[in-house]
Amino acid sequence: MITHSYGSGSPVTLVAHGLGATPGEARIPASGLPGTRVVVTLPSHGAAPDAPPGYWDYGTIAADLGSVAASQAVGVSLGAGALVRLMSLEPDRFSRVALLLPAVLDQRHESFTLQQLSDLTVGPPIYVAERRVALKRLEAAASQLPGQVAVADVSLLAAVSTSVLVIGAVGDPLHPESVAKATAAAFPHGELWLIDSPSPMITHRNDIRHRLVSFFGG
Repeated sequence: MITHSYGSGSPVTLVAHGLGATPGEARIPASGLPGTRVVVTLPSHGAAPDAPPGYWDYGTIAADLGSVAASQAVGVSLGAGALVRLMSLEPDRFSRVALLLPAVLDQRHESFTLQQLSDLTVGPPIYVAERRVALKRLEAAASQLPGQVAVADVSLLAAVSTSVLVIGAVGDPLHPESVAKATAAAFPHGELWLIDSPSPMITHRNDIRHRLVSFFGG
């Protein structure tokens, strides 16, 4: 894992991307946030080296994210699941967390192929092409992640006093709204925002940015 920092001062916000995210896509949740934004690049993404054998486990990814000194965090899809795992282990780690498009909580996700991820990619042609190239490095992730859960015992999240904003999609087969609802309900101070779109990071990018800025500034 490698990191890039943007901005300066406090607060420090960790930003963890989803599987197959391009470098530009990974930075989107950090846009407009105050202080320092530390955007991670997981192995086999962007300029990061390829993942070592057996890397694609929520516990391993959570440990990597936990190595970043930050008081706040934003996670998208895979990054959201890893943050959930981290909070289950360290419930007081963050003051505020936003979880965008969580794909799994305590129930196993059905298997997926890289071709399915590619076929479901929408957006400007340049972005679609970049993402399809990015997915070619992730065969190991596609074989290892299905069947895993973010946290085996959801009751562990009851100890998290953090304010948690969960942003879910309607109609996205990879990020079911049922998972977003269950994730928000698992936290004592969880808040759910369901967006009526299967691709809210594309169709509602400005709305999401404004909501994140408001949430982390509150």
